[in-house]
Amino acid sequence: MSEELPRTPRTPAPSRGYWACQLAGWALYSVLQLVAGVVALHLAWPRALLEVLILNGIGLLLSHGLRSYIRNQGWGAIGLWQRVPRIAAASLVLALPLAIVAPLTSISSLQGSATLVQDIHDLVPSLAVRETAVLHFFHQWVNWSALFAIWQVLYFAIVSVRHSQQAQLRHSELIRSLQQAELRLLKAQMNPHFLFNALNTVRALIADNPQAAQVAVTRFANTLRYALSAGQQETVPLARELEVVRDYLDIEALRLEDRLRVEYEITEEAGTVGIPTMLLQTLVENAIKHGIAELPGGGHVRVEAAVREGSLALAVSNSRPAGAGRADGGTGLRNSAERLRLIFGAGASVALDLSRPDVAVARVRLPIVP
Repeated sequence: MSEELPRTPRTPAPSRGYWACQLAGWALYSVLQLVAGVVALHLAWPRALLEVLILNGIGLLLSHGLRSYIRNQGWGAIGLWQRVPRIAAASLVLALPLAIVAPLTSISSLQGSATLVQDIHDLVPSLAVRETAVLHFFHQWVNWSALFAIWQVLYFAIVSVRHSQQAQLRHSELIRSLQQAELRLLKAQMNPHFLFNALNTVRALIADNPQAAQVAVTRFANTLRYALSAGQQETVPLARELEVVRDYLDIEALRLEDRLRVEYEITEEAGTVGIPTMLLQTLVENAIKHGIAELPGGGHVRVEAAVREGSLALAVSNSRPAGAGRADGGTGLRNSAERLRLIFGAGASVALDLSRPDVAVARVRLPIVP
């Protein structure tokens, strides 16, 4: 009783959940009838057991057939008010064979039909035996119809809950797929951006300092290898990304020479925390492009990372022209903020601090995921 109701010409095999609910429901009803027959009617338990098994066995087969009919006719796809008359009609039809068989058993007295017929007979002594039998039949018909109606209500209620859960699961999977697609797109934008900057640096060195260009090519090979493998994983340890950042800054130092001064303050604990690939690299690129490269005398880049209150606090600060504004980091910083949102949700943030006239600070806070 916990399945979908697709409109299909063939009935799929019942699931384990359906059979568990079906058998448990009829078994519970049978046990209650058996106990009541033995205790209240003082029936011999072998006879009571046999009658209960016959009646409820028929009920089980009829309800299972009804399940197949419901699925084949697509009742799950129609509205509630269209379903109500169908439930009533199905209940009356299924109850008919049991209403015929039940009066032949002693256990049927549990439903009160015998007592009711006797009361009517006492009030109307002239009532014929055949008429009392008809009353007994109709009373059984009503009782079994009510039972099948309850069965259908429970069936549709369980199926509705199952539908809701499956819809939520499909919605979650769709959102996750969209997020993964967005992440792939952002990476596709960021990696070429990084490679383009590194290639430009090597190109500038070839003409001015061929020997330094050879060293730069080696450094660039390391960064290229990392950039190409970045698409295979969402996060890497900060220490791993820091290795590539050092290679990149070494390349820039060959070009900028003493105009670039770099400082690191990374705690050991922070080095083990996972961060999105290319995140720190992007922040450092922006520091060079929008800060150091704009200063004739150069300046400093400082990378800091520490774990505070269950989060990783990462900061990249750089010198910038005094009093000059600075762009928001363009595609790189904007994509970094979007990636943080997709991977870590609202618990992550990235912000650019321009409160000091000659220093820009990019601050990132990431929740530490166990």
